Amino acid sequence: MENTYIVGAGMTPFGKLLSLSVKDLTHQAVEGALSDAGIGKEAVEGAFFGNVTQGHMEGQQMIRGQIALRAMGIERIPVVNIENACATSSTALNLAAAFVQSGQGDVALAIGVEKMYSKDRARMLSVFDSGWDISEVEESKKRLLQFDQGMEIPEGSTSSQPYSVFLDIYGASAREHMKRYGTTQRQVAAVAAKNHVHSQHNERAQYREAMTIEQVLGAPPITYPLTMPMCSPISDGAAAVVVCNEAGLKKLGINRSRAIRILASIIQTGSDRDHSDRAGACTTLAARRAYERAGIAPSDVSVAEVHDATAFGEIVQTENLGFCAFGDGGRIAEHGDTAIGGRIPVNPSGGLESKGHPIGATGLGQVFELVAQLRGEAGKRQVEGARIALSENGGGLIGLEEAVACVTILGR
Repeated sequence: MENTYIVGAGMTPFGKLLSLSVKDLTHQAVEGALSDAGIGKEAVEGAFFGNVTQGHMEGQQMIRGQIALRAMGIERIPVVNIENACATSSTALNLAAAFVQSGQGDVALAIGVEKMYSKDRARMLSVFDSGWDISEVEESKKRLLQFDQGMEIPEGSTSSQPYSVFLDIYGASAREHMKRYGTTQRQVAAVAAKNHVHSQHNERAQYREAMTIEQVLGAPPITYPLTMPMCSPISDGAAAVVVCNEAGLKKLGINRSRAIRILASIIQTGSDRDHSDRAGACTTLAARRAYERAGIAPSDVSVAEVHDATAFGEIVQTENLGFCAFGDGGRIAEHGDTAIGGRIPVNPSGGLESKGHPIGATGLGQVFELVAQLRGEAGKRQVEGARIALSENGGGLIGLEEAVACVTILGR
C-alpha cells in the first residue's frame, strides 16, 4: 500500500453534543478533512460512510451516508454505507484505500460518525445489545462466567446502576487475565491514569482532567476490577480522512511533506479456538499480517492508538500487537513504557477512556491522532521523532474475542 496516502484529516470534538445532528457532525469532520488537504468537495470521487447507531437511535436504517453527504453538497459519486461494530470507520478507511488502489478513482473520503447521546437512557445503553450473537446470549454469558471461576470478587465492586453488557465482558476477561498472569487492579488503573494524563492536552477529548492511579482506584466501581475512569463513555462525534493514490497526489498538487502513507490496512475476523491460544487471537493475527505487509516489526512502531474501551483492553492489545510478551501488558503500563516519553507510547490522544468512544467514528479518531503525530503537529502530546504509527480497532464479540479487528499502519 506504499502508493496510498492520507492527505487530509478532520475530527469534531467527542462528547455529549446534544445540539448537533448526524448531518452537522458529518459536515464538520468532512470540511475539516478537505480543508486540511487544501481541496474542495468536487475533488472527491467516492465516499465510504461509517455509522452504527443511527438506525437504532433515530430509525434511519438505510442510505445514511447519501443523506448526510447530500446535505453538504457531496453528490453524484459512489457512496457506500458501512457497519462493522466499533471497527466501522477503520473498515471505511480500508475500503477507501482499496478504491483508489484499484483505480476506480484517485480521491476518496472515509467518514465515521455517531450520535449516541439521548435522554432515553435505556435506548442509549441498549445500542450495544446486538454487538454479539443475540440468538446465543445465555450461552455467551455462561462462557464468560467460566473465565473467573475460583476468583473472589470483592464486595461492593459492582455498580448498582445500569451499564453496557460489554463492560461485563471486559470485566470477566480482565479477571481471567489477573488469574492467569498475576495482573493487578493497580496495573489496570495505571493504564487509565496514564490516558487521563494524556487527554488533558487534547482539545477534542471528552474528558481532559488528569487523574492519579489512586484517584482511578477510588472512583465508583463498574464491575471488578473496573472503575468508572477505566471505562469509555457514551459519545457523539465524527472523524474523516481524504485518501488518494499517486495520481491523485499529483492531480491535486498535494504537499508531499504532509501526505501520510498507508503502509498496511488489515481486517481480520475472529475464529473458534481455545481462549488460551493467544497466538491465534484475532488481533494477534491481524497485527502479524499488517507487520508483514508494511515490512516492519513491532519494535519499529513509534506510537500506537489501541482500542481501550476499558483500560484492560489496552493491556491485552499491547500484548497482542507484540509490544510485550503475553501477560506483560500490565507491567509495562505500570513501569511507564506506554506513556509519552516511554518505550512505546500508547494512546497519546487519551484513548477511548478519555477522548471518547463514538463507536462508528472511533477508528478514524485514532487515525486523526496518528496523522497529527506523524506530521509533528500534536503539540504537548507529541511523541518525539514519530515515524511509524499503528492503529488497532476492534468490534463486536463472537465466542471469546472481538468479532473483527482492524490494524492500520501509517508512515511518514
